[in-house]
Amino acid sequence: MMRFDPDCRACPRLANFLNEVCARHPDYHARPVPAFGDPKPGLLIVGLAPGLHGANRSGRPFTGDYAGVLLYQTLHQFGYASAPESVSVDDGLQLIGCRITNAVKCLPPANKPEPAEIRECNRFLAAELADVPEQASILALGQIAHQAVLRALNLRLKDYPFGHASDHRLPDGRRLVSSYHCSRYNTQTRRLTPEMFAAVFTMIQAKD
Repeated sequence: MMRFDPDCRACPRLANFLNEVCARHPDYHARPVPAFGDPKPGLLIVGLAPGLHGANRSGRPFTGDYAGVLLYQTLHQFGYASAPESVSVDDGLQLIGCRITNAVKCLPPANKPEPAEIRECNRFLAAELADVPEQASILALGQIAHQAVLRALNLRLKDYPFGHASDHRLPDGRRLVSSYHCSRYNTQTRRLTPEMFAAVFTMIQAKD
């Protein structure tokens, strides 16, 4: 299975949108965004999709946008990142035992991928998950990412319901932990607070 295709154009709506973004912002990455971090992680974080002025600009997940602020601060707090801020692909930041990817690799209009686009990109997520070691944890940020992980593992959605701080043991021994997405909307409305997000990581690191 192919883990990533930097030249993928399988979704016409996304490909056309990236063409438009390239025309407006020629210095942006504006292509599928690869995963970042440890190739054999103890923790795989799955987000939704690149943000327009974040990963789509920088070429690194959650880098340069608001959603990445809380994520990288928390990763640093719990020992998964060498620095508390991710600014650009050449800032020297390293992830430690952690990898970050997205359910959809390309920027979607209005940050909303369509169901067919999520399904099309699921093959890449499935390949990434195949590399995640046994006994590792998978952290899904938001319901779409949660469901994308289950589909990639050929598991039934109803058997592993999404909820903030949900914690499921999967048949292969790995854990699927989920959180509300660390988006600007969720953090500014206090649907997700730094304390709530930190509690999820505390749960991940706790012994069974």
